[in-house]
Amino acid sequence: MSLRADAVLFDKDGTLFEFGATWDAWGRAALEHFSEGDTEALRALAEVSRFDLVRGSFRADSPVIAGTNREAAECLASAIPGLDADVVEAHMALTAAEAPLVEAVPLGPLMARLDGLGLPLGVMTNDAERSARAHLRSAGIESAFRFIAGFDSGHGAKPDPRPLLAFAEAVGLAPARIVMVGDSPHDLSAGRAAGMQTVGVTTGPIPAEALAPLADAVLPDIGHLPGWLGAA
Repeated sequence: MSLRADAVLFDKDGTLFEFGATWDAWGRAALEHFSEGDTEALRALAEVSRFDLVRGSFRADSPVIAGTNREAAECLASAIPGLDADVVEAHMALTAAEAPLVEAVPLGPLMARLDGLGLPLGVMTNDAERSARAHLRSAGIESAFRFIAGFDSGHGAKPDPRPLLAFAEAVGLAPARIVMVGDSPHDLSAGRAAGMQTVGVTTGPIPAEALAPLADAVLPDIGHLPGWLGAA
């Protein structure tokens, strides 16, 4: 069977896991934790992180969506005088590893199908590697991936293409034969810069029209990936 690609590299949040269902409640809890009951502080934190307190969700232009834990921590710390970014980052790392996960599609069967097609799989997230492994382990799919990297794994963070090229090297394939699958422009820009094929999914907060200019295809979710690859 001839497929469009010989390996698949996934983003994590908004791609493997529904972004809003997994992270909106966590985000609200984090803002309330750091505001310590101060309404004005809560509003300031919501403003810098682009969190809609009425809807209870991150806006599409939130720097938290595609940023690293450090970038998100520095963003929140900038809202309140005296709030230490190191403290914010440590709290985020601890609570993120325990966040309730909502799979975008049933992940076990999908990963088994992709593996059955002979496709090496990887995950590159701007989350910490420790959190990423905890989430994948919780979903029962950590062993499906030959490569798991976070922003702190030594390869850099998206949209830098270096972590994607590290995956290509790890699986011994030319970047052009790999597809990067993600829900944000950071994911797709990194894929393009690495010379990979790119597929966007709309299980994150970014609309299809914002992903389309950077994607070879935009799919409703990763469950449609086998069909796009040509395995349907």
